[in-house]
Amino acid sequence: MLISLCIIAFNEENSLEGLFKNIMAQDYPKSDTQIVLVNNCSTDRTKKLMLDFAEKNKDYHSVSVVDCKLGLQAGAWNTAIINSDGDVIIRLDAHSSIPTDFISKNAKCISDGEYVCGGGRPAKAKNETPWQLTLLAAEESLFGSSFAVYRRENTKKQYVDSIFHGAYRREVFAKVGGFNEQLGRTEDNEMHYRIRKAGYKICCDPNIKSFQYIRSTLPGMIKQKFGNGLWVALTLGVCPGCISLFHLAPLAFVCALVLFSLLCLVGVCFPLIILAALYLVFDISITAAAIATQRRQPQFCFLPFIFPLLHLSYGIGSLIGIIKMPFWCGKARKKSSVGIDRVKEKLRSENGGE
Repeated sequence: MLISLCIIAFNEENSLEGLFKNIMAQDYPKSDTQIVLVNNCSTDRTKKLMLDFAEKNKDYHSVSVVDCKLGLQAGAWNTAIINSDGDVIIRLDAHSSIPTDFISKNAKCISDGEYVCGGGRPAKAKNETPWQLTLLAAEESLFGSSFAVYRRENTKKQYVDSIFHGAYRREVFAKVGGFNEQLGRTEDNEMHYRIRKAGYKICCDPNIKSFQYIRSTLPGMIKQKFGNGLWVALTLGVCPGCISLFHLAPLAFVCALVLFSLLCLVGVCFPLIILAALYLVFDISITAAAIATQRRQPQFCFLPFIFPLLHLSYGIGSLIGIIKMPFWCGKARKKSSVGIDRVKEKLRSENGGE
C-alpha cells in the first residue's frame, strides 16, 4: 500500500528539522512512502529545508517539493493531494511530531476496512520551560481544546465528527473533492462534514497517536484563538452544519458581556454581577483541574488570567466574523467549489472519469 504523507508549511523553519527526523524514523517501508512537501508562500528557510530533505532522502518512493501561492491552508492541502500518488493520503501539520509507528498504525487501520482514520492528538510544548508548560496547561484545558475526542489520548475505538492528522483513502477525495479554498482554520471541519454526508465514517483509533506543538508565546496563542473564532463565525455562512454549538460558546459569552455591561450603564447591574460570578467559579474550577492534572509550575498562578484572555479573544474574533459574514459569504459561496472540483476532477481522471 503506497502512503502519501503530505505536509504543508508556512515559515516553519523551526519545526521542520524535528519533524523530518520523526519521518525518517518511521517503521513503515520507505519504498511504500511518498513524501509531498508544500511550501505555502514561506519567506524563511522552509523551502530550503524541504529541498535539502528531498536531496538527502532518495530511498523513499518519492519526495517532492511543491510551491503553492494560494495562501490559505486549504489551497495548500489541495496542492498536496493533487501532487500525491498514494492509495492513502495522510495530512500532517508542520508544527507537530509523530512516533515511529504513526504511518504503519494508520495503514493498518485503513487495511482493516476504514476509509478515514486518525487518533488522539494531545498538545505538546516545544521547550518544556515553566512558562511553556503553563501555556500547555491552558491549551489542554476546556478553554483551550474543548471536548473534541481527537485532542486527547483516547482509550477506545470510536467514530467521530472530525479528526486531526487524518489518513484518507484516495477514493474519498475522488468522491467528495478537495478542501474549500475560501475557508481558513475551519477547512477540515467543512471537509469532514462533506465526508460524513457522503456516507463515510471517521474512525478515531486509540493505537494511532500524534502530537501538536502549542504556540510558544501568549500573544501567539491569543492571535491563534482570535483567528479560530473569526473563521468559525465566517464558516457559519457557508456551512452551518459543520460548526457545533460548543464552537459558539465564547461568542455567546462576549455578547452577554456586552449586553449586560450596557444594562449596567443604565443602572441594571445584577445580570453582569451574576455573569461575572459564574465565570469566576468556572475560571477557578478550570484552573484547579489544570493544577491537579498537569506538571505544576510557579507560573500556574497566571492561569486564572490567561483563561479569560483566550476565551475573550476567541469570542471577539467570532463577533467580528459575524459582522463580516454578510459581506464575505456571497463571494465565498461563488468560489467555494473551485478547489473542491479541481481535486475531484484530477483524481477522477486517474480512473477514466469514474
